[in-house]
Amino acid sequence: MKKSLQIAGAYIGLIVGAGFASGQEILQFFTSFGIFGMLGTLVATFLFAFLGMQITQLGSDLKTISHKEVLYQICGRHLGLIVDILVTFFLFGVSVVMIAASGSIFQQQFGMPSIVGSIIMTLLTIATLCLNIKKVIYVISSITPFLLLLIFIITGYSIFTSDASFSNLQMAAKDYEASAPNWLLGAFLYVSYNLAAGFAMLSVIGGAVDDRKTAGKGGFIGGIGLGLFILLINVGMFVNLDRLHGIEMPTLLIASEISPIVGDLMSLALLGMIFNTSVGMLYAFTARFISPKEKAFKPGVAFTGVLAFAASFIGFITLVSTVYPITGYLGFVLMITIFLSWLKKWKSKI
Repeated sequence: MKKSLQIAGAYIGLIVGAGFASGQEILQFFTSFGIFGMLGTLVATFLFAFLGMQITQLGSDLKTISHKEVLYQICGRHLGLIVDILVTFFLFGVSVVMIAASGSIFQQQFGMPSIVGSIIMTLLTIATLCLNIKKVIYVISSITPFLLLLIFIITGYSIFTSDASFSNLQMAAKDYEASAPNWLLGAFLYVSYNLAAGFAMLSVIGGAVDDRKTAGKGGFIGGIGLGLFILLINVGMFVNLDRLHGIEMPTLLIASEISPIVGDLMSLALLGMIFNTSVGMLYAFTARFISPKEKAFKPGVAFTGVLAFAASFIGFITLVSTVYPITGYLGFVLMITIFLSWLKKWKSKI
């Protein structure tokens, strides 16, 4: 059970990056739909749990060190090549978003130039990727409980201090630009692009576990945990919708209102989750081209890290609102192939 919980923590740590924990992604894909966004969280929870279980089990079965093996197993040679290109591209894109987000936090919370935060995050990510995969999994999973505690505090504070009426909040939701036409598609898109980002590293995490049941249980528990995070952040954002326009890090704003100390702790937690996702994405991206066992892996990590830093100057909100939804539609292919793979196995057992 301990190993499953570690996998679950790593799964959550991979997905709960900058836009998720900051509230920016939740705002665009769930909260902007008002009360219907709550229904979207239930759909997303089921998908995260089911898909997480399937991916970690596939990784364990194949003992994979790169997502390529799993993709070609479930997609076949020709479709696998197309999806491989998609996933690999998005791994780099998410790395860029994480580095841009660290700059936003340093600027909003500490009043420092954003480039300082981006440089620090880039250097920490590159340094960590010099470790082996099991140490990387431990690093990624260790920060999750701390963030969950802070999200509980922020949500509770938001509910008990909000004086806006439900009808006013519903009206306020309409003023926000959603990243999908409706709440159901928003939930599917959210899971889809997160899956496109997390698939590679989640496959590798599953590949490091010999027992497929342990790996699958970790993926399932992690999916439930992600659903809990979405629900808590969604509620905390919804009751504050009337005053969050133009805020890059909404949860950080609410935390700072509770206390400057809570705000600083939330900043550290956000930076920790950004670091988690950045490490996972750059590791998986580089491992797609260079085996972690080769001497060229570390120089490759440094090169891709510098490229991601250069691309981060596009801006955090711009990256979240454009790169993610587009890749989310493409990520539907990945979701469908995983489901079909599961259905094929299920039928073979009947």
